[in-house]
Amino acid sequence: MSANHPIELLRFNTCGSVDDGKSTLIGRLLYDSKSIMEDQMEALERSADITGGGQINLANLTDGLRAEREQGITIDVAYRYFATPRRKFIVADTPGHVQYTRNMVTGASTANLSIVLVDARMGVIEQTRRHTYIAALLGIPHLVIAVNKMDLVDWSEARFTEIRDEIEGFLPKLSSFKDVKFIPISALNGDNVVEPSKHTPWYVGPSLLGHLETVHIASDWNLSALRFPVQWVNRPNNPTNKELHDFRGLSGQIASGIVKVGQKVMVLPSGMKSTVKEIWTFDGSLPEAFCPQSVTLQLAHDLDISRGDMIVGLEGLPGMGTDLHARVSWMNQRPLQRGKKYFLKHSTQTVQAMVTALESRIDIQTYDELPEPAELAMNDIGVIRLKTAKPLIYDGYGINRLTGAFILVEQGTNATIAAGMLYPALEAVKPEYNDFAI
Repeated sequence: MSANHPIELLRFNTCGSVDDGKSTLIGRLLYDSKSIMEDQMEALERSADITGGGQINLANLTDGLRAEREQGITIDVAYRYFATPRRKFIVADTPGHVQYTRNMVTGASTANLSIVLVDARMGVIEQTRRHTYIAALLGIPHLVIAVNKMDLVDWSEARFTEIRDEIEGFLPKLSSFKDVKFIPISALNGDNVVEPSKHTPWYVGPSLLGHLETVHIASDWNLSALRFPVQWVNRPNNPTNKELHDFRGLSGQIASGIVKVGQKVMVLPSGMKSTVKEIWTFDGSLPEAFCPQSVTLQLAHDLDISRGDMIVGLEGLPGMGTDLHARVSWMNQRPLQRGKKYFLKHSTQTVQAMVTALESRIDIQTYDELPEPAELAMNDIGVIRLKTAKPLIYDGYGINRLTGAFILVEQGTNATIAAGMLYPALEAVKPEYNDFAI
């Protein structure tokens, strides 16, 4: 690839029930794509005695904790990096136990694609439905259903079709996926993981790696409306450099949209307007930048702007308010109850928030919403209402995953206890709000 066409980065996660073969699948991907360093291979051989039999266990490439290797389960999220000539990858291996659902939410929160493994012998179980629902809830655009251990059902096309038909029966209730791919594999033996398998002449699709290399992700980013949460007010403290003496930039990551020099923008929550004077990166100035680049903006006017403010374009404005409506995945052993106060971290700001209502809890078996639960227990998913001490500038999560997401933090312990996805605001900020001479 040339410098003008950098290799794309695909983030994906693996999920499914215990012993479905998630860690083995990632190990096989790394091993067969020749992405294992020599020292990693030596460490893998040294750890072979832990699993018994003296054979190399590919799952140990991701199951790094000793407790994980001894029990043969994944406990924490493990991230691995590898690349092929066509694409770079960051993969999150997430646990299958119900009690570690919160870890799955964490590992999948930034993914472009989710691989849900199904044991061909067991078929579709509750964890299959739970993880598919969470992938949809998190707005992951691409889904792969990898039907694993096909060698243990004699590569039965009928069994593969039965599992595919059952999953396709409930997918219409989950509307976020751009595409869904079903692939029959054996992670242990490598069939259809990197290379096509001779055992599945009835399957005409790509191998798993072939699909990961070619799935279209360029349109996954929201480029339609500018959202620039201010992370840091950049005032270089360098008395020897007279050129930077009066420099005042606004640094952060573009959450969506495109920003150009000369573009008219609005700063929220103040509503004051200005024009983009310069766009800076580490390598110098740019005429324009786009999501998800990290940049420093200079505005034409010296406005009062601080961390937590958001710079937006004048078209496609976000919502702003203190009354929030959201879905949450509850991660704490102490249940979520109405009236509790928490810190809410959204984008680059943290505010105090109180839960004002519990509207429903999701039944994972049917995907139905059970109204007005008394509480949400750990690993429950539900719909709540919140009141914040300061206005939030936000979009619906389905429109923008970055400005529509938040976490709840427990006061006192500072523990992250929930991941939330906001519904769109009832109305957007008015374009003429606090009009400022541009």
